[in-house]
Amino acid sequence: MIIKKDKWSVIIMAKKVLIISTSLRGGSNSEILVRDCEIGALEAGKEVDYISLKGKDIKYCIGCLSCQNTKKCVLNDDVAPIMEKVKNAETIVFATPIYYYEMAGQLKTLLDRFNPLYSTDYSFRDIYMIATAAENDESTFEKAYNGLQGWADCFEKASLKGMVSGGGIAAANTAEEHVDIMKKAYELGKNL
Repeated sequence: MIIKKDKWSVIIMAKKVLIISTSLRGGSNSEILVRDCEIGALEAGKEVDYISLKGKDIKYCIGCLSCQNTKKCVLNDDVAPIMEKVKNAETIVFATPIYYYEMAGQLKTLLDRFNPLYSTDYSFRDIYMIATAAENDESTFEKAYNGLQGWADCFEKASLKGMVSGGGIAAANTAEEHVDIMKKAYELGKNL
């Protein structure tokens, strides 16, 4: 929450939260969890913007690094408006399924494309992950979390604050059967 003061009044502005669901699957469990996170954040009075990567055209970074001078990418696709929302959010929640003990490729591709943000005055400070996997062992999520940690480490004003992991959730549309995990996602939203 931001408090702005002028000599006549105090204006309290809601914290800007951006939620990005990266699963492309119909009935996505990570998306179900992050939607509960969104409900919690809205109920807590946060300003929430939700983006799903379903149907988005996201090209691979070509590594030209021209974005470090221009602060924009040379590729023409759906990333620029997403990047603008990322730049202006105070808190970002990334939701991903776990594939082969790692974040989904579309999330990694999106993170690579955020390279133009590196040299900007970005607003984001707190980063969170919500992830689901068929396997129930907590170690299932470590590599994905470490991958997002590596991205967050490149932005000195930001830090990865935590994760809600939904292990043992395999079949589509079954996250709601895991009441304890749904509650954790909701509580994350309330406490962003």
